[in-house]
Amino acid sequence: MKRLYILFLFLIGSSTSYAYPIDGYNYTHIDRLSYLYKQFLVDSNSVKLENGALWMMEDIELSLVDDKSKLENYFEENKDLDKAVSSLFRQLETPYSFSVIDYSDHNNIKYGSHRDEVQYQPGSVGKLAIMIAFFTELDEVYDGDWDEMRGILNSKFVTAEKWAIPNHHTVPFYDSKKDKIYKRKVIASDQFSLYEWLDHMVSVSSNAAASIMWREAVILRAFGDRYECVSDSEIKSFFDNTPKSILSDIAIDVVNCPLTTMGIESDEWRLGSFFTSGSDQYIPPKGGSTGTTKGLLKFLVQLEKGTVVSERASLEMKRLMYLTDRRIRYARANSLDDSAVYFKSGSYYSCKAEAGFTCSNYAGNRFNYMNSIAMVETKKGRKYMVSLMSNVLRKNSVNEHLRLANQIDRLLNDLE
Repeated sequence: MKRLYILFLFLIGSSTSYAYPIDGYNYTHIDRLSYLYKQFLVDSNSVKLENGALWMMEDIELSLVDDKSKLENYFEENKDLDKAVSSLFRQLETPYSFSVIDYSDHNNIKYGSHRDEVQYQPGSVGKLAIMIAFFTELDEVYDGDWDEMRGILNSKFVTAEKWAIPNHHTVPFYDSKKDKIYKRKVIASDQFSLYEWLDHMVSVSSNAAASIMWREAVILRAFGDRYECVSDSEIKSFFDNTPKSILSDIAIDVVNCPLTTMGIESDEWRLGSFFTSGSDQYIPPKGGSTGTTKGLLKFLVQLEKGTVVSERASLEMKRLMYLTDRRIRYARANSLDDSAVYFKSGSYYSCKAEAGFTCSNYAGNRFNYMNSIAMVETKKGRKYMVSLMSNVLRKNSVNEHLRLANQIDRLLNDLE
């Protein structure tokens, strides 16, 4: 059955792409991607994307595959960079943490940081751990055969069900008859391919998609090489009849063990709960979620080295992180317009009663986490990765994050 899927994928005709390199539709068959590329071919200005968002699939490569340095070597402090980074944060509120690695020159890798081991709730940045978990389980089932893995990503469609409810992020739907994209929240009856669910999770940070992909990683672990044809009734029976404590253990193991394998300690980055309360009814939270800027950069280093699952899976995860959607927060900085940005942002805030204070989005007074990780590349060869985490109460920190992005970019140019 696997071989038939692959044959079908290579025989269908060509089209195009979107929140992935924009020529990637024929590779992923993410429906909404064809719309953007058709617009791009007619009038490149109509897509309203930065120049750095218009790289093609062949432009995206892993930069550190041939670098044999140990992971810890990337985090050796560069005094000049560390001093410059510290000066940027001296005037800011205390609850900021930051890490940066400039790897433009593999023989002169530079690391600078500010409070890089302080723990924060990672918010939606944690969805990248789910992406890693899913590819880890998929690689195990298909023995690293990328063609078969790609076949199942394209051909297997799964339904949201109650796992995706409630959620507040909208996702794009492509109306082929009207040749238009529209957006709405995911409902229980929605069905997408695995590639599309992955794209929704990373590109538009859909909580529904994150819960679905974590569920699928657990199903892969439970059913192994039967995953491709396991029935809905078997899956339902598994979740209904397995004790919830065991399901929690499986889910936590699935999502966090790959992080440990790549050298990330549990207090540097871990995930403890699904992103929708509907999923929590099946698999209760356990252990909490946390992250540090240093832990998150360990993932990006391993990704660039091609050691997250495998070199081929690492490349695909990097493509999924390539930002061709509307840039937000750190990634919206004007200085990055001509750069390729591989990005994930996350926020998590909560308010409590306080005299004279009115709660607003991303300005919580109980906690107010805003986080971003990004890899930045130019075609001239500049390459660096950053992780920024903050918990500034009563204030939307988005403009501060954007300002810092511009300052960091200039700082790295000045230090060349």
